[in-house]
Amino acid sequence: MELKARAVGVEIIPKGKIIYYSVPNGDEYERGDLVLVLGDFGLEVGKVLIPPREVVIDEVGYELKAVIRKLTDEDLEQYRKNVEDAWNAFQICRQKIKEHGLPMKLLYAKYTFDRTRLIFFFSAEGRVDFRELVRDLAKIFKTRIELRQVGVRDEMKFFGGLGLCGLPTCCSTFLRDFSSVTLKHAKKQQMMINPAKISGPCRRLLCCLTYEYDFYEKELEGIPDEGSTITYEGKRYKVVNVNVFLRTVTLFSEQEGEMIKLPFDYFRKGE
Repeated sequence: MELKARAVGVEIIPKGKIIYYSVPNGDEYERGDLVLVLGDFGLEVGKVLIPPREVVIDEVGYELKAVIRKLTDEDLEQYRKNVEDAWNAFQICRQKIKEHGLPMKLLYAKYTFDRTRLIFFFSAEGRVDFRELVRDLAKIFKTRIELRQVGVRDEMKFFGGLGLCGLPTCCSTFLRDFSSVTLKHAKKQQMMINPAKISGPCRRLLCCLTYEYDFYEKELEGIPDEGSTITYEGKRYKVVNVNVFLRTVTLFSEQEGEMIKLPFDYFRKGE
């Protein structure tokens, strides 16, 4: 028997992964509600992105913690103060990084709700020895300091921007988990391998290359690749075009000077 729980999907601010937290029956939660939860750093403020729904506990993949409460007026006042103080801490930390000459780019700063930790997110090309920086910051802010290095895709998530499509980047709007993207994704979708056309502002392969990959992989199963050579009715033909939308394969015979089109079904039936 499957064990189920009523839960909401919560995004830990800023733009963290969506984590399910259980909520009691009868408690109303709406998308956009700010809630207090126990996150990776301790007590944190999150935003409800998925309204209450039943989830199978075994399928969640992690311990299902409970929402502590919706933010009260007093909580909101504390949260706003934390955000303001974190911004001031960001400015001070950026100056300290400059003084220490550290090769790192500061992205964001936040306090846990109870101010027991002050976390700074940064990006860097490699490992950075920031021990002296942490000591300086601890003396200034009198709380536990944590520096968290993130990748270039996470950096784009913090800053946002426009993608090649002209819309805001997926990572800064709705994408929370980064799937592995390789050139195989672009090749399978018959895209020109031009870095300028298949890379995002983060200089990494476009995350959206994964969105339709499964469709192409299924549709092109058993279909010869463009540029390959096959035998048809006893003659050798080169595959010059594969049209996944028309579901046709165009063949050309240099010897005969002949071009023909075959439907995908021909290759699937093995005729």
